[in-house]
Amino acid sequence: MRIVIGLVLICIGISCLAQDPEFTDYRKKTENFSRVVDKDIRSDLASFTIGGIEESLGKSPLKKLPVKKFGENYITFDSNDIQVTIKAGVFNPSKHKLAIENKYIVKIDNKPYLGNYGKVPTSTIEGLTITIGPDTVPIPPAAIYNLFNPNFTFRDASGIIRSQDAVYLSKDRRKIYIYMLNKDDSGSYEVTWIVQDKKYLRRVADFGFSK
Repeated sequence: MRIVIGLVLICIGISCLAQDPEFTDYRKKTENFSRVVDKDIRSDLASFTIGGIEESLGKSPLKKLPVKKFGENYITFDSNDIQVTIKAGVFNPSKHKLAIENKYIVKIDNKPYLGNYGKVPTSTIEGLTITIGPDTVPIPPAAIYNLFNPNFTFRDASGIIRSQDAVYLSKDRRKIYIYMLNKDDSGSYEVTWIVQDKKYLRRVADFGFSK
């Protein structure tokens, strides 16, 4: 059922993008799940990402870190010796170079971006902090540089605040996957930051699933 729903959402997202000829979509797919070649990482990602949903059949769920606290501009996960915080900041257009095509924003600081693509973002990822035991994992600016409009929580039909973001641990506990899913007018995007052996490894990002 998860696979069928996912494929429908993906098709809807692609259809929506294809029907808007007013501006060029410069977003690249070099960081997509489809480009992941490491078999273990690919298998882990398939267990929780939308990008890997076609390969999710038979995948066992990974252990998740619980959400410790959250607010409008942050979310924190904590499990004994591992703490992860994602923090948002305000996007100030005057401090960035905006490339405009037919009144749509197509690049920010000469780079395509994720987060309500085509419009001026209102927020940005200000920081990603990962602490393992006494050590803080250095996160390069390139890990968060073009990700905008994060939404860490939502209210379900019952009015309960929930989050689709999560932190997963590989079965051997060598890898940590920090997952963030954002929905907006131009379609959802997801990003997973991967840390292995207390070192930042890479990120995997997919976009355009649904509205």
